[in-house]
Amino acid sequence: MPLIHVKLIENVVPPAKRQELIARITDAVVSVGGEGIRSHTWVLLEDVKSGDWGIAGKGFTTDDARALGRGAVSG
Repeated sequence: MPLIHVKLIENVVPPAKRQELIARITDAVVSVGGEGIRSHTWVLLEDVKSGDWGIAGKGFTTDDARALGRGAVSG
């Protein structure tokens, strides 16, 4: 039974998109493992508080993640 644990910075993936994310992750696992594995595939989405995710020694926030998604963050 696959368990896919996905950690997300809070409020980056809107509630309306979370079910789509679960479905697409499940579909990816099924594409490798076969249709028989679908009913045994668990996907867990876990939110991490904004700022509690660290990158390069600095807290990464919801706003940072959104900016990265827009291509607006420079390293």
